[in-house]
Amino acid sequence: MTKIRTRFAPSPTGRMHVGNLRTALYEYLIAKHEGGDFILRIEDTDQERFYEGALEIIYSTMEKAGLSHDEGPDKDAGYGPYVQSERQKSGIYLEYAKKLIDKGEAYYCFCDEERLASLKQIIGDKEIVVYDKHCLHLSKEEIEEKLNSGVPYVIRQNNPKEGTTTFHDDIYGDITVENEELDDMILIKSDGFPTYNFANVIDDHLMDITHVVRGNEYISSSPKYQRLYDAFGWASPKYIHLPLITDENHKKLSKRSGHSSFEDLLEQGFIAEAVVNYIALLGWSPEDNEEIMSLDELIQKFDYRHINKSPAVFDIVKLKWMNGEYLKAMDNDKFYEIAMPYIKKVIKRDIDLKKILDLVKTRIEVLPDITDHVDFFEELPDYDIAMYTHKKMKTNSENSLEVLRELLPILEAHDDYSIDSLHELIMKYISEKGIKNGQGLWPVRTAVSGKQMTPGGAFEIMEILGKDESLRRIKVGIEKLEKAV
Repeated sequence: MTKIRTRFAPSPTGRMHVGNLRTALYEYLIAKHEGGDFILRIEDTDQERFYEGALEIIYSTMEKAGLSHDEGPDKDAGYGPYVQSERQKSGIYLEYAKKLIDKGEAYYCFCDEERLASLKQIIGDKEIVVYDKHCLHLSKEEIEEKLNSGVPYVIRQNNPKEGTTTFHDDIYGDITVENEELDDMILIKSDGFPTYNFANVIDDHLMDITHVVRGNEYISSSPKYQRLYDAFGWASPKYIHLPLITDENHKKLSKRSGHSSFEDLLEQGFIAEAVVNYIALLGWSPEDNEEIMSLDELIQKFDYRHINKSPAVFDIVKLKWMNGEYLKAMDNDKFYEIAMPYIKKVIKRDIDLKKILDLVKTRIEVLPDITDHVDFFEELPDYDIAMYTHKKMKTNSENSLEVLRELLPILEAHDDYSIDSLHELIMKYISEKGIKNGQGLWPVRTAVSGKQMTPGGAFEIMEILGKDESLRRIKVGIEKLEKAV
């Protein structure tokens, strides 16, 4: 059995789009599910789009996502170089392009920009150049003369205008196109660099790539790839085209969405493991319909034959839910480490931040949620006394004031502000007074937090605030209520 070899071949043009990360993840899972190799290859043939620092982003993203490559620019296993600009220096792409010229499957094109501009056509809503094979008919002597004179040229694929071309995709099945729809795409550009399409075919063949995974926007280019494989007499790899990822409005996920890249999501407080888990489900699901899966579990369960053809909707609400589940299950020490920078943005006072984080851990979906949950620990907000009125708890301003006035001296005389001790003290008061628990606890929690919703109850909050601050806040509550009653 042939060993499976997949490759992720990003261009260093900026942050990694969610769609590109999904491609990398699926290629990784396909290889690892079968004990194969996952290769990282850098496609930097488009020098104009090269983004300074993008290589570091690629390495960082792959590392954070847990997608460790078996071969790549930093791990040569005999197939290198793994950077196309370095491969180009050896002349390998021009060498193979010339082999196609010798076979009549490609040709030199010397047309200048002015002539190409005259060939532009409006197809759909796009203006494109439909090349007319003008230079295919140049004689050998004319070609030699132009080459010797240094006339700029490109090398084009020579596609037939009659008949059809068929290629097989493991998701979409056999796809056949009319050859008249295939343009003579450029293989070698005027700067000597190969085009993305041509370099892909050459490198995939020379690196023994068995499975090529990419977005279904490349389906229209695949017949041209297939013709290149056929022209060389090479067996083509398995093609796996992935469904489009759309936003909630079923439009292509774009940078304007604010969460189109892996780095965007991390900056918004999502954790890498949750993002990877969620992205795995954008177009695929396991047979057991499980949703929360580690990378090891994904490797075990992933079967690319179950990839869906329909567009996958990037649902930020579901991702938040999944992220919250990961946070709940996270080891406390790890949670403290990643959450501490967020809580320190709003709490400067000397109190037990870990205890506060224990309260919010199960209540947040993304890390920035922490600040809104805990800011009252730093400073009591200026709240409306209407919060003391709660129909379900049967509380209002009058009975809340009565409870706080009666509890104040009891709390002043008490020094043990641990949860258990406070619970025993206040519940004893409630029992002796003969009121419902809510009638006694709601006013206290409101007074010490100044918030309708809090990550913990009155006892937890008071333990963290300590005696002095808890009493100060209760006195503030009494003053507010006295002014209104």
